[in-house]
Order: sequence, then structure tokens, then C-alpha cells
Amino acid sequence: MDQVFIRGLEVDAVIGAYDWERTIRQRLVVDLEMGWDIRPAAETDDLNLALDYASVSRRVLEYVRASSFELVETLAERLATLLMSEFHVPWVRLRINKPGAVTQATGGVGVVIERGECRA
Repeated sequence: MDQVFIRGLEVDAVIGAYDWERTIRQRLVVDLEMGWDIRPAAETDDLNLALDYASVSRRVLEYVRASSFELVETLAERLATLLMSEFHVPWVRLRINKPGAVTQATGGVGVVIERGECRA
């Protein structure tokens, strides 16, 4: 299966289990890989047949900015469900990085989930 990807999508969110985290916004970095058959769009050069990564990005940013979860895991699950239902992607791999959550982890911490079926 072909993949459409978005990497390094930065967004501020209310995220965290500690009381002090509930009063601030923290930066998250979202990476997405989504299964999509690109052949119809490539054959016709028609954006309407493509997975519009600008629209996906806008929707992810809108959703995350409006969210308020304790766990990054919950946000990841909800985003995967949203992408699969609203954009009809059959498969998604999603990484959410919470930079600065662990000072010594200079590359950040977070989760990676994969949902759906990626057929070759």
C-alpha cells in the first residue's frame, strides 16, 4: 500500500496528568503515515482523488488544540480514530512526541501506534 506522510507537525495542547500540566499548553510533535492508494490521483493529476495532506494537517491541529487529555496515549487513539473515519484511510501509523517531558530525553518521549490494515 502507498503511504502519505506528514512529519513534524507541531501543536500546543493541554496534555498531562499532573495538576500543573492542566494549567498550561505544551508542545507536541505529531508524525503521521497513512495508507492510501495514490494511483487514481497520479493517473489523473486530480487533487480530489488524493489524500489532501493540507486538510489532514488542519484537522489534526484543530482537534489537538481543542483537546484536553491526561495521557498522550488517549490523544493518539482518538487521532487515529478520527483520521480513519473522517479521511477514510485504511491504515495509520501515528507518533506523538512530547519534547521536554523528561529533561534527560533530548529526543523527547511519547508513543507510536499503528491502527488498521496495511495491505501490500
